[in-house]
Amino acid sequence: MSALLSTGRRRVFAARWNRLLVLAAALFSLWVIYANIFTISDPLILGILFVNGIFTLLFIAIGATPNAPDRVPVYDWALSGLSLACGIFFFTSAETISLRISLLDALTPAQFGFGSLLLALTLEATRRTTGLALTLVVSLFLAYNLFGSLLPPPFGHGVDEFSYLLDILVFTTDGLFGVPIKVVASYVFLFVMFGTFLAKAGGGDFFFSLATLLTGRTRGGPAKVAVIASGLYGTMSGSPTSDVVATGSITIPVMKKLGYRARFAGAVEVAASTGGSLMPPIMGSAAFILAEYTNVGYREVIMAALVPALLYYLGVFLQVHLRAVNEDLRPAEGDIPSAAETFRTGWVFLIPIAIIVGVLVAGYSPNLTAGMGVLSVVVASAILPSTRLTLWKIIEGLGETTLSILPVAGACAAAGLVIGGLTMTGLGMKAASVILSVSGGHALLTLVIAAVVTIILGLGMPTPSAYILAAVLVGPALAALGYPLLQSHMFLLVFAVLSALTPPIAVAALAAAAIARADPFSIAFDAMKLASVGFLMPFAFVWNPGLMLLADPLANTLAVIGGVAATAAMAVSVEGVAGNTPARWLRPLFLCAAVAAVAPHVVLALSGTLIIVVAMVVVRQAARATGGQGMLQRAPDNS
Repeated sequence: MSALLSTGRRRVFAARWNRLLVLAAALFSLWVIYANIFTISDPLILGILFVNGIFTLLFIAIGATPNAPDRVPVYDWALSGLSLACGIFFFTSAETISLRISLLDALTPAQFGFGSLLLALTLEATRRTTGLALTLVVSLFLAYNLFGSLLPPPFGHGVDEFSYLLDILVFTTDGLFGVPIKVVASYVFLFVMFGTFLAKAGGGDFFFSLATLLTGRTRGGPAKVAVIASGLYGTMSGSPTSDVVATGSITIPVMKKLGYRARFAGAVEVAASTGGSLMPPIMGSAAFILAEYTNVGYREVIMAALVPALLYYLGVFLQVHLRAVNEDLRPAEGDIPSAAETFRTGWVFLIPIAIIVGVLVAGYSPNLTAGMGVLSVVVASAILPSTRLTLWKIIEGLGETTLSILPVAGACAAAGLVIGGLTMTGLGMKAASVILSVSGGHALLTLVIAAVVTIILGLGMPTPSAYILAAVLVGPALAALGYPLLQSHMFLLVFAVLSALTPPIAVAALAAAAIARADPFSIAFDAMKLASVGFLMPFAFVWNPGLMLLADPLANTLAVIGGVAATAAMAVSVEGVAGNTPARWLRPLFLCAAVAAVAPHVVLALSGTLIIVVAMVVVRQAARATGGQGMLQRAPDNS
């Protein structure tokens, strides 16, 4: 029974059957490209075909339990066939469905039957791809939609029949085929394809070599390599867990070999991988959903995210450096690639990155930008024989894109059900009223509650689902207090991302624990320490829009300078500098100065920045005077 409550196992097929699956998935990818770039599709029809096509492949590729056999059982063939049948029915009935008036025209028996079937298939697909947590959340919201009339005010609502619920969730773009699936079927799918093709051509190896070249010969080199490589890889993958597995399998063993504690090695990888979902130019799938949900251009989203993302990685990098200095961790031994070796073939991978950035800055749509990126990878890789994508590699890239999107599609389909139910019952506004009542309308306290609620919603969930739930339940409370739309939703996005490393679940830490062979809770708490800037930065950019480059040029410049100074102060305050001088008062001084440095007031910001600079100079001089010992002493780590 417990196996049915876990995510399903990705099947490993024999070579011949795997090729057939890849070919089928590649054909689906080609259809997605055609539908997004060469045709103007009805969003409802696009969503219907995408979801049912994904489910048809999902029940074949992913088993029902963690111990599912590689051979596809009869019931999974049946579920796949039913998904295909739903797709055929909805496609052939597309014109009728698009012309009917929702809630006025009654559902036909066929529409009722296939709609109910698709709802059940969505719940099973969600369970297989994301596990019990999100499935229970969706089920609870569905139960609330059906039986919420039995609850007392303010949470009660009018009586809702199942046919009413089904009409909204399945036969409109307000539910299953709403914003999350629309985004996954377009921007996200194409950008994941870009990352897949880039990795197929060897781009991942280039980014790792580049990180090694930049930091491999410095103190704590392997950990710094993990920070940079994970950030570069994470902006393509958009998934902290997959990033941990992809880069951590290399960096964590190397860090352990050079003297890093297992828990710290894992924590470095977790903190670095988590931030990749916030790093432009691609970010994660949730960023595309944010852009669509807020009706803000994706270019504006990535520009607003740029400085906070860079400050996040600066904070992690500085703490890693301080830890390496404190514990006298030496650079990695062995060959470090030279610049000539790194760029001999790697320069071709800079072309698609430059094209992606250039097309985005030029103001073209995300669909066209991603399509140009994919095409540029294929063309650029053909320049050199060692990076050239063969026909089969291209087919594999198309197929792997579809297969890698299965969990995201399952999560977003489920999130669409939640959004539809919340819209139908008005629970989002009711939740906002409760939050405002608890906080008493106090701005800072409301932000703190919003951060905590978002993290709780994100425990064990994919980032897109966590953000969507937070946007619907918490977003109205922030809007009621007058917070700007982009800043408040970016605030929620950051905490949705950080939920991946936050205990008690910390899915990214669980992945790192298996590689580091350390306690996942210890890894998660160390990762939170390394990501401390990330937990405080959202409050700062809501307070000071200059940190998101949303103010005038002078204010933006002062905010960036203050942000860099505050990040450095935070790193020193959290990590400390080895020494025996008991000047503990410097820690709160750094924290207070950091808060002042990011203030939207010129005098306060300049004063905080100046205090930080002077304090850094004092600490550095004290370190020199004591032979490398400073005025701040980090608490011993006996783990």
